[in-house]
Amino acid sequence: MNRTLVFFCILLASCTPKQKSSAALKAGIWRATVEIQSRELPFNFEVEQASENSISIYLINAEERLLLDEITINGDSIDIALHIFDANIKAKIHGDTLSGLFIKNFAKDYRLPFQAVHGQYHRFTAGTNQLEVPDFSGKYEVSFIHEADTTPAIAIFNQFADSLTGTFLTPTGDYRYLQGNVVNGTLQLSTFDGNHAYLFTATRQLDGTLAGEYLSGKTWKESWTARKNEKASLPDAEKLTFLKEGYEKITFGFPDVQGNKVSLDDEKYQNKVVVLQLFGTWCPNCMDETRFLAPWYKENQSRGVEIIGLAYEQKDDFEYASNRVQKMIDKLNVTYDFVIAGTNDKDKASETLPMLNQIIAFPTTIFIGKDGKVKKIHAGFTGPGTGIYYEQFKEDFNQTINELLAEKVSFNNLP
Repeated sequence: MNRTLVFFCILLASCTPKQKSSAALKAGIWRATVEIQSRELPFNFEVEQASENSISIYLINAEERLLLDEITINGDSIDIALHIFDANIKAKIHGDTLSGLFIKNFAKDYRLPFQAVHGQYHRFTAGTNQLEVPDFSGKYEVSFIHEADTTPAIAIFNQFADSLTGTFLTPTGDYRYLQGNVVNGTLQLSTFDGNHAYLFTATRQLDGTLAGEYLSGKTWKESWTARKNEKASLPDAEKLTFLKEGYEKITFGFPDVQGNKVSLDDEKYQNKVVVLQLFGTWCPNCMDETRFLAPWYKENQSRGVEIIGLAYEQKDDFEYASNRVQKMIDKLNVTYDFVIAGTNDKDKASETLPMLNQIIAFPTTIFIGKDGKVKKIHAGFTGPGTGIYYEQFKEDFNQTINELLAEKVSFNNLP
């Protein structure tokens, strides 16, 4: 080879860009933080090697491990799709650390700083004076206060040493799995489920009550007070949403995810018990209910039961909404029917079903008998993070279905 050719080959090699290899995300436990309202909201996740070329991440909140399996690594950049939600974590990998953003794609300018460190198991940083750790365990009667509005709730806390778990139940749903610590006498709880980012703090007052603060996402802030009360209760969830006077039935005509019109008058739903699930794919409580309903439907459909999910999504755009619902169907392996009903604005959602007094909660579950008449409406949902309340919900749900299936309906009275 002559000198000119050798020089050309060397020059060509030096000018050819080298392919950037992807950084590895270390397996094991990580501690992450999302910055909300100038505060750090901590959570944990675990990285598992799913195969030679893929990884899985599990968000950890108390007993929950929420699988994230849509992960892209390009060079030192990682993009994590957050389950069924229209949100992502985008970050840079720096060995044992990650730094980047938590992004809600449907919301304008919703980008919160995100950090994570490998090998850290704790939630909140341990206190400096932990000789006497107050015990916050128990059931509490709670008031959340935002400006002039007060919302009743029930809190359930379980504590071991300085580790704390629990949840809040409200008239329209629960706050799912909360996890944290008691730090220098202060209760600290957090959750991050891919869409909701909640942070709770409280201290015990001289009279034994709790007083604290609740932060959610970029801007929402409430104060809260609590008093131990084993008999604490909430308003009846079956009296919050109801049919207006003069109505016995619900009527609608909404498109399914393919754009085909669906109505309760369709032959498929005649002489059947029908459950309407008013929900949104943005709603973690709705995700919990769907995870209950999906396997339940497979086991009970043959008994003469149908379920229709009425989706109220973040955008008034059919293509966007149907894509979000289809993703949820695929992720959660749901086989019952879905329609695109509207947006998650509760006032606008109420206009889509004008026979109801209001839609106050997502999810809301409506039970329809074989005669086509509404039998019961349950606003909100008490999910698996509520323990015994979730077991009571399942028992009541099955009892309601059994009673409706046992009803004798005269075909002469059907429309």
